[in-house]
Amino acid sequence: MTNPRVLNRKLHRWGAIAAAVPFLLVVVTGLLLQLKKQLPWVQPPEQRTAHTVPAVSMAQILDAARSVPQAQVASWDDIDRLDVRPGKGLVKVTANNRWEVQVDLGTGAVLQAAYRRSDLIEQLHDGSWFHDAAKLWIFLPSGVIVLGLWGTGMYLYVLPYLARAQKKQRHSA
Repeated sequence: MTNPRVLNRKLHRWGAIAAAVPFLLVVVTGLLLQLKKQLPWVQPPEQRTAHTVPAVSMAQILDAARSVPQAQVASWDDIDRLDVRPGKGLVKVTANNRWEVQVDLGTGAVLQAAYRRSDLIEQLHDGSWFHDAAKLWIFLPSGVIVLGLWGTGMYLYVLPYLARAQKKQRHSA
């Protein structure tokens, strides 16, 4: 029968190899997402206006988004979502091509237009960028393996202390 300590080290080693690439992707994208408000490259900074009560129509918001050529908005079909921030006086229009147009809620003026990478990074982070099945069949098992690595790593960390305690106990007996 295999020694449990040897088996533990083998499981730890092979688990690390199996989870290495998906886990590296999760860690790197997680770090970028942690800093998304500080890194304009990841997510455009939110502008602020004094207009905290929405005064523009949906048609004005669409016209503002249309005025930014990079966003490639011709109709509502080209818009993924609207994120209304009344406290900041703006609405963020996210186009299907990931361009974000920030529109003043009081005047309908374009405050800023920039490429938004945070959604792509989130999709890479959870595995859905590859395929919906990748979330359950690659990234979830990888997370379980990393949890197992934590457990086996803690065991490997505690092992020398346990061995010393057993050695002391044998010498005192």
